[in-house]
Amino acid sequence: MATLSIHFDPAVIARLTSATGDDTVHVTLSLGGGSATTTAAPVVPHGPLAALMQAGRLKAGSVLTFTQRRANRAGRAVVTAEGQLIVDGHSSPFPSPSKAAEAVTGNVINGWTLWHTEGGDTLDQLRQKLDAE
Repeated sequence: MATLSIHFDPAVIARLTSATGDDTVHVTLSLGGGSATTTAAPVVPHGPLAALMQAGRLKAGSVLTFTQRRANRAGRAVVTAEGQLIVDGHSSPFPSPSKAAEAVTGNVINGWTLWHTEGGDTLDQLRQKLDAE
């Protein structure tokens, strides 16, 4: 009989235990080659966020948020290892900050200036800092 062994990073466990009934929790499962010592090949980010991730300005698992008080909306997204964004309430990842923002707002919008990191910078500010180096 085959055995399935799932190992979670402590950050994933912390996220799962702090989730509320309104949160969407996404878990990615990678199947190994059958050996307990098999490690998955590293995922290389691609797409619009790849440069920020490769420079260490943005990491997989980073939480991005925005608030639009006038429109009474807020958004939350998590960066995947592939450089996509998983938006709360949506099952599929979005390939760009703007597509992720559009999913929340319902409008075409510049996600680079809308999404903020936990440190308060917008993605556009991170990109400008990287370009200045």
